[in-house]
Amino acid sequence: MGSLPVDATLRPLDPVAFAGESRAVLEFLAEYYGGVDKYPVRAANLEPGRLRGLLPEAAPESSETMEDVLEDVRRDILPGLTHWQSPSFFAYFPMNASAAGFAGEMLSAGLNVVPFVWAASPAAAELEGIVVDWMGGLLGLPRRFLFSGGGGGVLQGSTCEAVVCTLAAARDRALRSLGHEAIVRLVVYASDQTHATFQKGARLVGIPPANFRVIATSAASGYGLAADAVRAAADRDVARGLLPLYLCATVGTTGLGAVDPVRELGEVARRHGMWLHVDAAYAGSAAVCPEFQGYLDGAELADSVSMNPHKWFLTNMDCCCLWVASPAALTAALSTDPEYLKNVGDNGAATPAAIDYKDWQISMSHRFRAIKLWVVLRRYGAVGLRGHIRRHIAAAKWFEEAVAADERFEVAAPRRFSLVCFRLRPRFEGDATVDDVNRELLAAVNESGRAFMTHFVVDGKFVIRLAVGGAATEMRHVRDVWELLQGKAEDVLQRYQS
Repeated sequence: MGSLPVDATLRPLDPVAFAGESRAVLEFLAEYYGGVDKYPVRAANLEPGRLRGLLPEAAPESSETMEDVLEDVRRDILPGLTHWQSPSFFAYFPMNASAAGFAGEMLSAGLNVVPFVWAASPAAAELEGIVVDWMGGLLGLPRRFLFSGGGGGVLQGSTCEAVVCTLAAARDRALRSLGHEAIVRLVVYASDQTHATFQKGARLVGIPPANFRVIATSAASGYGLAADAVRAAADRDVARGLLPLYLCATVGTTGLGAVDPVRELGEVARRHGMWLHVDAAYAGSAAVCPEFQGYLDGAELADSVSMNPHKWFLTNMDCCCLWVASPAALTAALSTDPEYLKNVGDNGAATPAAIDYKDWQISMSHRFRAIKLWVVLRRYGAVGLRGHIRRHIAAAKWFEEAVAADERFEVAAPRRFSLVCFRLRPRFEGDATVDDVNRELLAAVNESGRAFMTHFVVDGKFVIRLAVGGAATEMRHVRDVWELLQGKAEDVLQRYQS
């Protein structure tokens, strides 16, 4: 593959070796993507510990060639992977990769700068502010979330990080006047469809687990969080001497793709002085299309909004946009100011443009994610990104209609974006085996290696999730998985009828 021979003198950034070995990796990955659909999407019958039996017990004493390393990746690593970039990967939510995302990640890793304070890499820190404003504008966010409107944003690694940061900001904002001992009275509200990361985040910032309210949703509201239910829960807590702190509204829940009514929840949050966070990790990408921006109606009532370009926006892992209406509220909870981290030179002192991103996140170090998202936005443009989203939503709509037209199946929840939740119907009233039938159907599809999907349980029913969104997924792959499901369903149903 053109890798240079190993030299006894270690020169880890030799330009010639860097170019040769990078070229070898690029060729390897191009070959992989060219044939990714030939691998089982998720290898069946793998047992934990397989890789430990294939690799040496200790690290090598002597250096090895890049050819040898890549050959081991091909022989030992690839067969044990779930291939997230397979066009037939429909599990969880998509985790997009693209040529532009990869190029941006190469630039980020290759330049390897750390813009945790402005002085540590001024252009990197400033590009981040520009890119999050660009993204906010594309999604139609209220101007109050943009640096140009008095708010601001940061690129985090995950929604979990964004959640912990906003919870900490909400906590400290409340305790500043109440005193720290009041932390035992603070209450966080979410729905039974809200991502579990919010419960984890609440624990991490010291909210008593008993003060986390999980409010039930129902089919009547499309599994969205009803404002009346939140209002009633908050009123009960206030009557008990507790203090409503934080409310999460989700646009595109993980299980079903449900949407909470942001405006109505924002009005409840305002009434109680709660911090309102809008979690649009998955479906926020759809807001690049004007026809889906209505799901964010009421965002001007929120304190923070987050979405993940690494899910459905052609941006390789990791990249999570977090916007806040009050940067001061966030940095008051997260900032540190040791002498050795202060910006050096008069040109960076007390200047609004000199953002120290160490004060906007949990960790001190900060990756140059901005250049990756910047490359994606420039290479594909808003028009290309809208086409990417609309193509997947159209494919999911087709799949939903195909499911509804087959009398053996039923759609389990309304589809709003590119996630379809469905199941085989009960064969008769009181069919106690319907969940087992659907479990077997899902297992049969996944074990075939021709597709990979995951499940959810709603109202006590086991349902199958098909999330369309892979960068390489086309309409033909959605048609193929439907054909596969129909065939496996026939096999499973025959076993239960015999």
